[in-house]
Formats: sequence, structure tokens, C-alpha cells
Amino acid sequence: MLHSRDNPLCVKVRKLLRDPSAYRKLGSVWLEGDHLGSAWRARGGHGDEAVFTEAAWARPERRVLAQGAVRVAVVSETLMRELSALESAPDCGFLVPWPGAGQVRTGLDTVVLDRLQDAGNVGAILRSAAALGVKQVVAMKGTAALWSPKVLRAGMGAHFALHLVELAHPEGLDGLGVPLVGTSSHTALELHRCRLASPLAWVFGHEGQGMDPALASRCEQVVCIPQPGGEESLNVAAAAAICLYESLRQRLV
Repeated sequence: MLHSRDNPLCVKVRKLLRDPSAYRKLGSVWLEGDHLGSAWRARGGHGDEAVFTEAAWARPERRVLAQGAVRVAVVSETLMRELSALESAPDCGFLVPWPGAGQVRTGLDTVVLDRLQDAGNVGAILRSAAALGVKQVVAMKGTAALWSPKVLRAGMGAHFALHLVELAHPEGLDGLGVPLVGTSSHTALELHRCRLASPLAWVFGHEGQGMDPALASRCEQVVCIPQPGGEESLNVAAAAAICLYESLRQRLV
């Protein structure tokens, strides 16, 4: 039972909620709610500190999520509200080890995120990547922190199905060993007219500035998505889902 908001566990969680990149210093990630907790457990997650409200700990189906934890803390609903960034605080949370910045792996279908700023976009792309068979996501330096609370919520558990690399530099992409395909609304090569390699690495650029020229120069192709409706561009998360589906569709034909 934890009663004090000054307990070291509570202090650490509040730091993680305040600073999106604090997990890099603290070595821990805060997962809010049973959905993320279940996704963590389903992928073999263990070694965490689980936190439950008194009401949640009284429910056997919730206590199952404590299996694999090294410690279980039971707190009041009032204290749990201090450990949440949500309007309605969940009844459980999990302080899990951060896996580190990661190293690029060779030969995998990959998504490269080039300085994407919006945490919701980043999380949505991770979710699409996991659903459509991508194995690795590489975030270039300047991209929203992959393990921040907002990205975790938007990813809905996709983090645990992907190999994630953070703070990458363009030269680090040489280790991918697969062709890079960039995306832009200012090119004539349309997505549906391309024969896409498998595996490959899709590059999605900054929401306003597009791809960094240093990355664009590494791409074998730069494609656009036809937009007969006349909009200037698609939201990057929507564009990513379309491109990743086209890669999957071509593999399945």
C-alpha cells in the first residue's frame, strides 16, 4: 500500500508525465491503463512495477496483469489521479524498463520518421506500421519522443510489436540494407504506378517542411499520393497508412 505522493515511485511517474523525454534519463516508461498493460504482458513484458487502485486490485481479472511485475503498489483513487495525464484516470498503470535508444537492424521492412513533431501522428504511424507488417521504426533526431505518454496512448500497444530506434542520424540509415522510398506532395511519381521493393524503408517527413534534403537524396524513389479532391496535402499519419497498405497489397498480389 502506498499512501504518500512523495514516495519515490510516485515522484518518478510524475516526472515522466511532465517531461515527454524524461524516460531517457530515468530509464523507465509509464504505461497508463489496462490496454497498454495487456499489450505489454502479451509481448512477454516483465520486470515492471505495477500500480493498481484499491478497487482494481480487488478484481481478479485486473490482478492477472500483475503477473511478471517485480513489485505491486496499491494506491487510492485520489493518488492515482496524480499519476495520470488523462481526464479520467485509469485504475492501473505500469512502470516498465525503457529498452534504450536501439540500434538499426538490417533487412527489415522499416518506417523512418524524419522530425515528426506531433505525438498523435507518431503514435498513429506506429499503430499502422505494426498492423501492416512493418518490423522496425527509426525516428530521426528531432522526432517526438517515441516513448512519451502521448505517443504511447496513440500507439495503443504497437510499441511492443516493433523494434524502435530513436535519435538516429542520416548516416545511420546505411545499416538498413534496404532501399528507401520517400514521400512528397511535390513529385510527379504516383504511388499506384510504382513497383515497390520488399523489404523497403518508407521515409515520412516533417509535417510542415517535408523530408530533410539529406534523407531525400538517399531515396531510390520519391512518390506522391494522388489527391483529385484538390487538398494541398494529406495528414502524415493518413499518408503513411496508405503507403504501408500499398506495400502490403503488392506483396500479397
